[in-house]
Amino acid sequence: MATSLAVSALTLRWPDGTVVFDDLSFTIPAGRASLVGANGAGKTTMLRVLAGRIAPTSGSVSGAGVVGYVPQHPQGRAEDTLADALGIGGTVGALRRIEAGSADPADFEAVGDDWDVEERATAVLDGLGLRLGGLERTVGTLSGGEATLLAIAGQLLRRPDTLLLDEPTNNLDERARGLLTDALERFGGTAVVVSHDLTLLERMDSTVELYRGGVRVFGGPYSHYREVLDAEQAAAEQAVTTASVDLKAQQRDLVEARTKLDRRARFAAKAEAEKRVPKIIAGLRKNAAEVSAGKHRTLHEDRVDSARGALDQAKEGVRDDRSVRITMPSPGPGLHRLQLDDGPLQVAGPERVALVGPNGAGKTTVLRRAIGAARAGTPPTVIGYVPQDVRFGPAEDGALIDAVRDAHPDLDAQHAHAALARMLFRGRQSERIVGTLSGGERLRLALAIALLGDPAPTLLALDEPTNNLDIPSVELLVDALKEWAGALVVVSHDRAFLDLLDLTREVAIAR
Repeated sequence: MATSLAVSALTLRWPDGTVVFDDLSFTIPAGRASLVGANGAGKTTMLRVLAGRIAPTSGSVSGAGVVGYVPQHPQGRAEDTLADALGIGGTVGALRRIEAGSADPADFEAVGDDWDVEERATAVLDGLGLRLGGLERTVGTLSGGEATLLAIAGQLLRRPDTLLLDEPTNNLDERARGLLTDALERFGGTAVVVSHDLTLLERMDSTVELYRGGVRVFGGPYSHYREVLDAEQAAAEQAVTTASVDLKAQQRDLVEARTKLDRRARFAAKAEAEKRVPKIIAGLRKNAAEVSAGKHRTLHEDRVDSARGALDQAKEGVRDDRSVRITMPSPGPGLHRLQLDDGPLQVAGPERVALVGPNGAGKTTVLRRAIGAARAGTPPTVIGYVPQDVRFGPAEDGALIDAVRDAHPDLDAQHAHAALARMLFRGRQSERIVGTLSGGERLRLALAIALLGDPAPTLLALDEPTNNLDIPSVELLVDALKEWAGALVVVSHDRAFLDLLDLTREVAIAR
């Protein structure tokens, strides 16, 4: 039976004193939970703490029981057999020797009660869509997606109480993602998943958010979490508007009060100068007026300070992760005359097309071949292309602005800075080192480079752009692509992402 995970007074500091988590206490409900948050929020670190891979500086995690943990990039030796990777190599080897006539007690001890281990392994592999042949096959012959599923199968075979998965759907096609989701729903323990896959997140029972060093637990899938946050943000933004109006009103009242007090002071000074009242009476009136004016001025100044404090507090409630937007440039000339015609991929004018199909079907090959043919045409089609694995070569060790100008040597500094600013790299951020960027930031830099040119691209082509992106980065990308007025071709396994893009059509590539 699934049990909840209780985190109590958890603090984690790195050896250099950097605080990662500070006195966090929360409970992850039994069942399936997603762990969400922006890049750098500490999702992978939290998962490793829950898995017992990192010991906290103080505090505790309870209720996990036997833990199965699969990191984002599971490492396996290429020469290992599938049985070894599943953690049953010793048992299977002993079974083989017994079948061959061995009576060695060590072999029987190695098997124990696991006489059906091969059948169980095959059942788990089949449940994940892995029909890989015999368990003697080596890990080095598997694709990236198969290796990830194999690592998950190995943990499921251990029958853990808690299953922790870090970005398990990376490199999986739509069918494999569906099979993984089904396997999670069959899992009888508590599962905690870090993922940017919106379809998977919608199948979760609860959502755990890491934000600004704190943790909140929401009952329900990602869409419920988003609805709650959107409602809170609407209220927070209204509170800022109200507080801003009140501050302006109090500042206006303060100016008016000061004007009145200054007028009274000038009138009193004039009356005294003209000897309209006895000197002693004038002095008493002056003292009383100064006391009254001081109280009046202090009252209004206090109201202004209070209103300013209320505005600052209201602004604290507005999150910055939903207030930024990428600004897309306009496509180049000739958009409505655009014709891309190469095998299964055909694009005419400002169409928005998705290339879909299973892993190994050749979607990337089709896309690259079509791009090459279009660029070599007469006249050539100007295409901005962002590949699946975004690399910047020698520019990795340089600044962002240098990477842009290396890709476009004829571009002046002003236009290079403007291109980065459109992708939210403003001011001194253009001096950041490329190699330090997160997945979402690398994609934004690649977009900045791809969309530059004279003339500008008329077609934007993206190959699996959501791989390695956190949810805020995916949402940022969706908003940007909806704004893009040119033609669009996207290769993706992320069904929820594709559903948000207002596509003209999909082109299925069969294996």
